[in-house]
Amino acid sequence: QVQLAESGGELVQVGGSLRLSCTASGRTSSSWTMGWFRQAPGKEREFVAAIRSGDSSAYYADSVKGRFTISRINAKNTNYLQMNSLKPEDTAIYYCAWHNSRIVVTGVRLGDVYSYWGQGTQVTVSS
Repeated sequence: QVQLAESGGELVQVGGSLRLSCTASGRTSSSWTMGWFRQAPGKEREFVAAIRSGDSSAYYADSVKGRFTISRINAKNTNYLQMNSLKPEDTAIYYCAWHNSRIVVTGVRLGDVYSYWGQGTQVTVSS
């Protein structure tokens, strides 16, 4: 089993910034994929960003590209989602997801591929 601990969600004003963190513990593999997804009230879960072990680049949804940055600390199985220029439409519960292997590039945006999920952290962007 892998446990995921997320933190960093809070209320922020439009144009503000937040940094979410996610740490994986337990039976983690040296080969992995970590992703962020979000779900707004009344909407389906959607992909936000992902990063894989060994990759120099990350993957982003078009809606956050240029505003959000995912980074990692390999030794701590931790990744961060830096969110800048926040908009009201970014309001959602943000979930960290983990898979104990490198998901193929075409699959990193698919939530069903990930094996483990965090409890979620609420991000509210107020205008």
